[in-house]
Amino acid sequence: MATPTRTDDDTLPGPPPPAPRRRRGARAWLAGLLLLGVSVVTGCRLLDSDGFTPVPQLLAFLPWLAVPTGAALLLAAFARWRTGLVWGVLALALVAWYSEPYGKTSAPDGPPHAELRVMTSNVEYSVATGTLIDAVRRERPDLLFVQECDPGCLAELRKEIGADYPHRTAVEAYGAEGSAILSRTPLRATAGLPGSTLGMPGATTEIKGERVRLQLAHPMPPLPGGLGTWRRELDALHDLAAADDGVAAGPMIVAGDFNATQDHAAFRRIVDAGLRDGARLADSSRTATWPSSTAALIGAQIDHVLVSRDFGARDARFLDLGDTDHRTVVVDLTLHKTPRG
Repeated sequence: MATPTRTDDDTLPGPPPPAPRRRRGARAWLAGLLLLGVSVVTGCRLLDSDGFTPVPQLLAFLPWLAVPTGAALLLAAFARWRTGLVWGVLALALVAWYSEPYGKTSAPDGPPHAELRVMTSNVEYSVATGTLIDAVRRERPDLLFVQECDPGCLAELRKEIGADYPHRTAVEAYGAEGSAILSRTPLRATAGLPGSTLGMPGATTEIKGERVRLQLAHPMPPLPGGLGTWRRELDALHDLAAADDGVAAGPMIVAGDFNATQDHAAFRRIVDAGLRDGARLADSSRTATWPSSTAALIGAQIDHVLVSRDFGARDARFLDLGDTDHRTVVVDLTLHKTPRG
């Protein structure tokens, strides 16, 4: 009896090679990890919370979360993971939604009364004092807010531009604690924010007969282990801005290095107290100010000029001084005669 001949058609299919399945599984796991991280950060943004480390640090770069979200979508597509694709699309939509500028931009109620230019600059342990002086001579601001300005920095400012800015109020301290407000018009020092870790002086001045409150902002950064201090000092700025509902008390400018962006709940509370971001009013939201070395590509807008509803903004510029990790912010404002009551 002849033995049957085996043909290819009779060959039973064997199990598929395990390698492609393992690769798809690894891609799905990596996509899931990326989406989980993005979802935690955007979830805190959705819940109006700054969460816990590393959420506050990542919130500063929220628009850039589109990069890991896009990578997760590609990995989910290669892994044929339908749940991951849906999850990724929703996460990307949430990142895009919260990347939109935050804050009101409605025009002030009253007629224009005066124009002024405000400059704020973190000179990083006074190293950028010389380049700041050059920038001040070019830009000629009416009000200058300087952070991390030690006694030597103050002495140099007094020597080089004191004739143009004879009025100042300062916290004279070394390292990052020193700071100052310089003005062309007379200043009357206020209590500022006593007890803050870094110097935050305050003052009042008159702009064509209108009393304007001034406050320098420089809360501690949201360092791991220091989130309580960061929140407490931002809350103190909120309480100051919210005094008399932030409206009846008159025109106000709060400027400096806030160590916070529009994606931080603690910063939004300050804006919601009745202030508006000068960069937002001038259509320059999301322009990075830190770190200056990468601001052209990736960074966070943590330096702000916040103003009460009495002000409009005509222009905002961001200057690279070269000797500091912050960009200097210059905002041209218009003060309006706003009805009160």
